[in-house]
Amino acid sequence: MRAFESIHFTATTPGPRLIVTGAVHGNETCGTVAIRRVLDDIAHDRLAICAGEVTFVPVANPLAYERRQREGERNLNRKLSPTPQPREFEDHVANWLCPLLARHEVLLDLHSFHTPGEPFVMVGPEDNADTLEPFTHAAREEALARCLGVRRIVDGWLGTYAAGVQRRIAAHAGDANRPLDLDPDYGVGTTEYMRRVGGWAFTLECGQHDDPRAPEVAYRAIFSTLAHLRLIDAPPPRPATDIEALHLFEVVDKAHAGDRFSREWASFDAVRAGDLIGTRHDGTPVRSHTDGRIVFPNPTATAGQEWFYLARPHGRFAS
Repeated sequence: MRAFESIHFTATTPGPRLIVTGAVHGNETCGTVAIRRVLDDIAHDRLAICAGEVTFVPVANPLAYERRQREGERNLNRKLSPTPQPREFEDHVANWLCPLLARHEVLLDLHSFHTPGEPFVMVGPEDNADTLEPFTHAAREEALARCLGVRRIVDGWLGTYAAGVQRRIAAHAGDANRPLDLDPDYGVGTTEYMRRVGGWAFTLECGQHDDPRAPEVAYRAIFSTLAHLRLIDAPPPRPATDIEALHLFEVVDKAHAGDRFSREWASFDAVRAGDLIGTRHDGTPVRSHTDGRIVFPNPTATAGQEWFYLARPHGRFAS
């Protein structure tokens, strides 16, 4: 297994401090391909960092990447924080990656997803002083999100995940061997950690894992981010005006290995109240209780993991 790797550039002119990460999940390689393409551009003088600082992490989780699977020993993008007593490989990753994130202001984290669907970007909450995810950089996130080359912007991740955790806690009341994902902080990944240490961040979902277009989506987003932040000498990208804004509001877990979807769902497929989404192993139907969109449907989820999310439109990014 190779050592952790980051490549850092510092310009003589001051500017923002950006970090770009790929392969937080080892089977999501579009970011790795795009980052290496950008590094090649820099090495061959096709691109130059003219202000600020940029750090590229082509492979955040080398064990998962070498195994060509989502995780090495656990999901790196859940309960991400340093630990004084690392047990699993991802704990060692966190002890290296979290201080690296904290030295930067902006994070672009490049991902992909299981089933077919259009690329989209996930952003943090609106400015707030709540205890779950207090935040003061929403305007910066919103401005750059419009320039990443995708038309769907999704928020609501951590609040929705926390609500799911509370349901799991109730279901496992009195269980001394509660699984890790009952911890209220289990929904904290790279972007949530970045916001907790004072930065701002994006998860860019570039398409299906094996979609040959996904690395191009990732590459274009890196270039647009560098241009928007004025880290390279290039015209700033034109903000999208046809944004579709969606808010995650519910997560449904897979309860048993025999739970099955009613059809092959893709992220952002529309559902109507009463639509059959799946069937539990005992024959109990799982229906949507409201109109909305299905997000992150995962037919390969194991029992106790997120099976799918539901989202609905909202007016946060109305032009």
